[in-house]
Amino acid sequence: MKKLTLLLFLIIPVITFSQDNQRKNKLESQVTFSLNSNGIASIPAFSLDNPALIASASFKKGRLSYSPILAYGLDMKPWFIDNWFHYRMITKPKFEFKTGINFSTFSSSYKLADEEIIKGERYFAFSLTGTYNISPESNFTMDYWNDNGLETGSISGHFFNLCFNRSGIRLGDKAFLEANLMLFYINYDGNNDGLFFSPTISISAIKIPASIFFQATQAIDTNISDLPGFKWNLGISYTL
Repeated sequence: MKKLTLLLFLIIPVITFSQDNQRKNKLESQVTFSLNSNGIASIPAFSLDNPALIASASFKKGRLSYSPILAYGLDMKPWFIDNWFHYRMITKPKFEFKTGINFSTFSSSYKLADEEIIKGERYFAFSLTGTYNISPESNFTMDYWNDNGLETGSISGHFFNLCFNRSGIRLGDKAFLEANLMLFYINYDGNNDGLFFSPTISISAIKIPASIFFQATQAIDTNISDLPGFKWNLGISYTL
């Protein structure tokens, strides 16, 4: 009942605003494909630990946006699907605040004597995100996710994230650099708690919508029994 009330709370103002402004706002869309050497999930504490293909999209109209993500291993086994819906409640030149919901599926596989079973687990998440713009090229973002596993045995928990973003750093006349410094904390069922640091650096071409990126994750303090060590990921992406 609580989830239904929350869903109605989010959807009703979105529908109302969309109807009032459908003639004023154009649909903005973007699709990005990336090839990753070691797939790192949306919460960087978790990873596929194998190469991955990830397709992400963004569709925006007015204050409403839809951002699906589809991730597969190179063996074409499904990894995860995200379906993020966001509504921007505050839109100021210096500050933006939005709320969101996500319907996602995480897939894992295990082997029996003569076959392999792929299991899908459904998750529902609620998020709050605030962004403070220092300049057109830099900002601070703070995220909170409440993540709920819907299957028996799946885990639920909280994700807190503080991130500094810097874009538009010119590298001559042909490329520019973007940097993302993320400090995050997770508190999930089953001793999946910890504080992590995860920087991402990407270099993009100016004349073509392609980039290469490097992402790393390092645990600072965690009680996860199988202590995650230093993880890194190198990838290439192309945006349509």
